[in-house]
Amino acid sequence: MMKQTFIKFICCSFLFFGVFTISQPIESVSAQEEEPPYAKWGRLAMQKVKEKYPNANIVDYLHVGRKKGIETSTETFKLWLEAPDKEFGVFIDITFDNNTDEIVDIKYREVSS
Repeated sequence: MMKQTFIKFICCSFLFFGVFTISQPIESVSAQEEEPPYAKWGRLAMQKVKEKYPNANIVDYLHVGRKKGIETSTETFKLWLEAPDKEFGVFIDITFDNNTDEIVDIKYREVSS
C-alpha cells in the first residue's frame, strides 16, 4: 500500500513539474513570434517583385537591413527567383517616410547567379 502511494506521488510530481516546465518554453515561444519591424516591408517587397516578374517564383528571401535617415529610411531585401529560363536575385530597396510610412521610392537591382 505504501509502495503504491509513493508511486502515485512520483507520477503526480512528474505531471505537475512536467506541465510547469513545458509551460515556460511555450510562453517564450509566443514572445518570439512577434513580427519584426521590417515584416510589412518584406511583404511589400515580395508583392512588388511578383508584379515585376510575374513568370518567376520567389524561392528565397533575405532581409539585408535598414538604413535609417533623418526624414526617410530604406529597407533592403534580397529575393532569389526561379524563372522558366533562369535563376537570379533581385535586391529591392523600399524607401519610406519615417513619420508617415508613406513610400517614397522603390528600386530594383538584378543579380545573376
